[in-house]
Amino acid sequence: MWRGSLWSLVAGRWGLIPPFAVSPDVKFATYNARSEEMASKASFRDAWARGQRCIIPATAFYEPNWETGRNVWWRFQRADGEPWGLAGLWHRWVDRRSGEAHESYTMLTLHANGHPLMGRMHKPEVDPATRQPLPPDLQDKRSVIPIERGDVGQWLAGTVAEAQALLKVPPVDLFDAAPEPPKDKAG
Repeated sequence: MWRGSLWSLVAGRWGLIPPFAVSPDVKFATYNARSEEMASKASFRDAWARGQRCIIPATAFYEPNWETGRNVWWRFQRADGEPWGLAGLWHRWVDRRSGEAHESYTMLTLHANGHPLMGRMHKPEVDPATRQPLPPDLQDKRSVIPIERGDVGQWLAGTVAEAQALLKVPPVDLFDAAPEPPKDKAG
């Protein structure tokens, strides 16, 4: 992950270890942080308030699509061939007993129901009473948040308000997305 106002490349553990953790083995998922909730969720609010923002480099990311009734993984690359720089938060957790430091991070996501591509990803949520899929406007489809190269400085070193302004679902034309080809079962 790239982080800080002096930009450094740091290897970190995916799944933010929150400040209140008693061990690095967190018992709940912190791989993704909903950007709409990060300022209030105990696991992420300190990192957000302190400006502990990072860029997670990726050549591609994958999302499940259930339009066929089964999981089909889709690969998402940038249409321009450049790598992704995904918005994240980081935290350095220090073990109070051993003094060992653990770098960790979480990837930010944003509500994407209305997005023509990202709104198609993930398993549809089901109404527990009827066991039928919820209507599209009641689903909670999510998208990662790419930070464009020209916005990296604002994301890493800007104010909370400046960083908040970059939290947008990317336009469809930024993506080169398609289902992954089926794996050869013989090989």
